[in-house]
Amino acid sequence: MRFLTLAFVALFGLGSPAVAQQHYVAQPSATELQSADVLLVDIRRPEEWAQTGVLPNAHLLTYEHFDTPEAFLAALAPQLDGRPVALICRTGNRTNTAARALAGLLDQPVIDIQGGITRLMRDGYQPSAPTRAQGCTTC
Repeated sequence: MRFLTLAFVALFGLGSPAVAQQHYVAQPSATELQSADVLLVDIRRPEEWAQTGVLPNAHLLTYEHFDTPEAFLAALAPQLDGRPVALICRTGNRTNTAARALAGLLDQPVIDIQGGITRLMRDGYQPSAPTRAQGCTTC
């Protein structure tokens, strides 16, 4: 796992972890996010997914719908498979908060995708429509 983490860190040029060897910050491209061996979780609200679209490999789970980070992780548990968890939101503010809260609760690294979907779209990425298979219950 440490090798995977170091490879991911090298791929995205993350440098040192932000907190406790578990919370990293990155600005990968959409192509890098789609090919990286991570569990990508879009933590925005359903109306945001519908408005802007999502990455096709993202699991959709709204962080703010849960009272605690532990409750969020309980809902995410079926998806957790040992890979690093990469969080994306609209601009990166929510992922910063969520990554810090989750990092101490997981054995695998948590990666905060800075700039969120807005940055990816500004860089030319065209997101896909969200689907029920990804976790969107209103799609």
